[in-house]
Amino acid sequence: EGIKEAARLRLRDFDVGDKFSHLPLPKASVLLPLVVREGTLHLLLTVRSMQLRRSPGEVCFPGGKSEPTDKDEIDTALREAKEEVGLQPEKVEVICRLVPGIDKMNHLVTPVVGFIEDTFQATPNPDEVSDVFVVPLEYFVKPLNYKTLPYKTSSGYFSRMHCFTYDDHEHKTSFRIWGLTAHFALFLALVIFGKRPTFEVDYDLDNLLSSSENNFMNLYASLYERKKSNL
Repeated sequence: EGIKEAARLRLRDFDVGDKFSHLPLPKASVLLPLVVREGTLHLLLTVRSMQLRRSPGEVCFPGGKSEPTDKDEIDTALREAKEEVGLQPEKVEVICRLVPGIDKMNHLVTPVVGFIEDTFQATPNPDEVSDVFVVPLEYFVKPLNYKTLPYKTSSGYFSRMHCFTYDDHEHKTSFRIWGLTAHFALFLALVIFGKRPTFEVDYDLDNLLSSSENNFMNLYASLYERKKSNL
């Protein structure tokens, strides 16, 4: 419980609420499910089904596009997690919403952080999810297998893409975690642990919240400029 309480306190300082919800982009949400296992924080991730048209076989968080019936980003994340892995919304202790990202389809993607019980047994929907696994959260600041890829967004904005490879002994397989999923996992680990990772990041670690908001607004502005120039 002490681990959870410390994480809750850190996360509440980084809660952006609906600060970015007004931005005129199509909305999506993902759930970042934290679980305490053997005294340490872990993050639950899924592998997208090979039948999916978009990004088949890639690692991601439970989540998807907003539906008209969703009250807010939290509703979207909880509904999608229930559909994808059978996680009941009332079994999630929602803590906060973190600074959003923008995916390759130009959706505004809001990460919703919540605690789930260690006893949760995922029942993956085979149409959407082929596998479910957990990674120690600390792996995203002290990885054993990491590389960075220079990355240019469709709007010409330069950043670095983090790519983690995690060897899961339980599944006897390696999972490659990159793109927006890696971006959110890394940021969550930086928030909770408050320590420097073993690799370079595009944040001012002494002012993590303001620098992550600035990075996001720069990315959004570059997208907006491109939209204007296309008109």
